[in-house]
Amino acid sequence: MGKKGRVFVRGLTSETYGLGEFRKAQLAAQRVRDDSVVVDDAKVGHSGDSEKSRTWWRIGPGDEEFLTQTLQVHFVELPPQSSNHGHGHQNEAAFYILEGAGYEIHDDKRYDWKKDDLVFVHTDSVHRHFNPYDEKAVALVVKAKCTWMFMGLIQQGRSAPIEREDEFGPREDWSSIWTEGVLDRKKVVSPEDTHWETTPLGNVRHLINKERTDLRQFGVDIFELAIPAGSRSGKHWKMADEVDYVLSGEGYSLHWEVQEEIAEQYYARIAKKPTRHEIKKGDTLYVPQNTVVQHFAADGSELRLLASQNRVFKHLGYDRVHYFENSPEYDTVELATAGRA
Repeated sequence: MGKKGRVFVRGLTSETYGLGEFRKAQLAAQRVRDDSVVVDDAKVGHSGDSEKSRTWWRIGPGDEEFLTQTLQVHFVELPPQSSNHGHGHQNEAAFYILEGAGYEIHDDKRYDWKKDDLVFVHTDSVHRHFNPYDEKAVALVVKAKCTWMFMGLIQQGRSAPIEREDEFGPREDWSSIWTEGVLDRKKVVSPEDTHWETTPLGNVRHLINKERTDLRQFGVDIFELAIPAGSRSGKHWKMADEVDYVLSGEGYSLHWEVQEEIAEQYYARIAKKPTRHEIKKGDTLYVPQNTVVQHFAADGSELRLLASQNRVFKHLGYDRVHYFENSPEYDTVELATAGRA
């Protein structure tokens, strides 16, 4: 939270061309956060909360211990028989329902949701969330809002008459400039709409990625990773940073820093020793850009992570993940497949 208001986009300035000091500060920041961390309580510069609903931020560009602005993470809580305010913004948002059930009115249409659903708010939409039931509803919200802000897509607010109305003509349909057919895509993804697969990373359930062209979202990729008790994920290297929310279980994550060596070309130099980050249910784990990472589940406790990345990395030429070590579950499947060949 900024001293004079909400921070929507954070600047990066330096008196030198090399930005090593900024990178060092980012890597030194605490990467695991729990419910004791509230970086923004939504009291300034937010439009969604009603007298009953509550919003609080875990990761955002206004962090004093600055992590990232490629992804933002906050929570929304709707008590029984309540709703928040209707509002609109140009950026997308993805709501993963942690508790309860409810519905939203989105561009004057109703969409119902329940626990473990992923609900999309697409670009340039007016939406309001409702909980008509007797149990509270809680959602984890992931968005790449700063990406829109960097590009000047900042027209947002609550429903109200426009200013200087006499200077403008009649209403036009804003969706005329959207991707063709987007309104025919799915707005809510339920567990039954997805499937688990064994990958080099581990047991993965993709909720949204660029290959799924049936979903109404373009800015983030989200998947669930389930690591059996005492097991581990694949050891992998990628450029995109990532926010992992611990849905259940506990364990730890190892991160190896990647240093650039700028010679006749770019070379990567990977740290010999990793940093270790303990995680448990309800934590968020931040994995910085250009990091080698591997997750481990504690003995007797399956570790389930909800992982989010900003999809823009894939459009900037970083659409591959390199594996130094596969997950044990993947190697087992590969051996069994080879044995049947």
